[in-house]
Amino acid sequence: MGKITGENATLAASNAFNSFARNKSYVIPGIYDLEVEDTNWVLTSSFIIFTMQTGFGLLESGCVSVKNEVNIMMKNIIDVVLGGFTYWIFGYGLSFGRGSLSNPFVALGDFLLDPSVDDPLMGQIFAAFLFQLSFSTTATTIVSGAMAERCNFKAYCLFSLLNTIIYCVPAGWVWGEHGFLRNLGVVDIAGSGPVHLIGGASAFASAAMLGPRLGRYSHGNDPLPLGNPVNACMGLFVLWWGWLAFNSGSTYGVSGSKWMYSARAAVMTMLASFGGGFWSVMYSMVRNDGKVDILDLINGILASLVSVTAGCFCYGAWEAILVGFIGSILVCFLTPIFDKMGVDDPVGGINANNFLGMIIKINISASAVHGLGGIWGVISVGLFADNPKPLGTTNGRMGLFKGGGWYLFGIQCLCALCLLSWGVLSTFILLYVINKIVPIRMDPNEELLGADLMEHRVKHNSIGISRALSALIPIDVELREMMNVPKIGHNPGHEKCLSSIREQIEEHENWITYEQSPPPKKTRRRSKPKSTLTMKSAFSSKRRSPRALSFGTLTYDKDKNESPNLTFRRGAAHIIPADRDSVAQRNEFMPTISSRVDNKQNGTHFAWID
Repeated sequence: MGKITGENATLAASNAFNSFARNKSYVIPGIYDLEVEDTNWVLTSSFIIFTMQTGFGLLESGCVSVKNEVNIMMKNIIDVVLGGFTYWIFGYGLSFGRGSLSNPFVALGDFLLDPSVDDPLMGQIFAAFLFQLSFSTTATTIVSGAMAERCNFKAYCLFSLLNTIIYCVPAGWVWGEHGFLRNLGVVDIAGSGPVHLIGGASAFASAAMLGPRLGRYSHGNDPLPLGNPVNACMGLFVLWWGWLAFNSGSTYGVSGSKWMYSARAAVMTMLASFGGGFWSVMYSMVRNDGKVDILDLINGILASLVSVTAGCFCYGAWEAILVGFIGSILVCFLTPIFDKMGVDDPVGGINANNFLGMIIKINISASAVHGLGGIWGVISVGLFADNPKPLGTTNGRMGLFKGGGWYLFGIQCLCALCLLSWGVLSTFILLYVINKIVPIRMDPNEELLGADLMEHRVKHNSIGISRALSALIPIDVELREMMNVPKIGHNPGHEKCLSSIREQIEEHENWITYEQSPPPKKTRRRSKPKSTLTMKSAFSSKRRSPRALSFGTLTYDKDKNESPNLTFRRGAAHIIPADRDSVAQRNEFMPTISSRVDNKQNGTHFAWID
């Protein structure tokens, strides 16, 4: 018999495990029913999905003012660090725990996940955990855009730490074996509901509780200028790329018939984005007299991607295009309506009118794109879904327009209602509690100066920060320390040297000038050409000799290593003798600059800068 090595050994071990697991008393939960090739696909998809954090960061930072772009990126980092940490502690267990106390509402078990090497499911557990972790951090990141430019960073850190609860409980309803919606037959392949609808609903509640940004409606309801449109477009491309793994990876493997539906999911995802992009271009050109608005196009494409996510491999080509097209229509039409109906009521009231005011004045696209797109995505499965044979994704059911009757459509509507209610109410409660501990809204002065400066000590150039500090310091004396924060892109050491030079130039404005006496006429032989340095001030950048800085006007013969014949004129301050050592002169005039005197020019009145 030949020796079993390499791939054959891995395959033999896998077959042995599967044979043991299926023929003995060990029961494999569905989430861990992975072959070797399935695990490889799930892990690879997880890695790509994590790149969506980059896309969200670029998109959100490009949509806010420059003085808050670093803060947005920091929030995306915090979402992964703190949100991921709590997902490992208890989040995964709330969604997919296998404890005896699990019930249709919440799972319990598998907290602080760490299977031992003796666990026959160790590899499958880690692969499943990483895949679900990438979904969880995405749901939390959606909220950061809705809280941009006015949320206290410390409060946001606390929110990111605890927002895991808001995502993980409904994720268990839809995907966990204990979940009541799953057991009723709901279909959501890649998370239009648990990820995007929950994220959009949470963003909606967050924006409502924080209230509009200062001056948001002072010049009407039109969108505010983008901080960096290129970053926003780059963010769209990164998200587009990540969405392919988001949807294709949700086949949860490539074994059997899964690989065919994985390919179908990728193509349907792209077709849906074509439909959404096509509509948003037409809509924007009509609305803007033939010009295409960046945000219209970005939001339209993202809405179509959110919409197709729930049923990505259950649609045919035309169904996918139509789902993306309608999702883009909903977002493009309803987002401007929110802005045009803007009412700047205080958020503190509880009565119906104030609550309506909070709802209407939300202007963050996260609520519309992920919220409305998520609702439509969940419901559209009940209308257009095929039965993806032989997979049991839909439990043999089809959508209403495919002759499947009303059952699947009704379950999908119930799912959308449950997720929307949970997302809004749980976020209101969580932020209310956090606000009692740390105020969730930034101080108005800090909001005017920007979170980059006040939270992260990042001072931008040429965006009015210094002017804002000058206006606010008389009101808040503690802001004086912000004047000493160095501006980004500058070397403070160089700035100090240049400031010292400028000060000493001003001090020696009337420096001695030097003139060369007429040369003696000893011979008719033509003299060699001379090099002349004419300096308009004590230091000049227009020098004709490399590295040379002179005081005043000096004519010097380069071919003779000797000092020129100099005469002096008295200035207002000093007289420097002709035989004064140039190093001492340099040190007196420029004590803060590291310099040297070239040996070839030693004895002349030159200061040399390395």
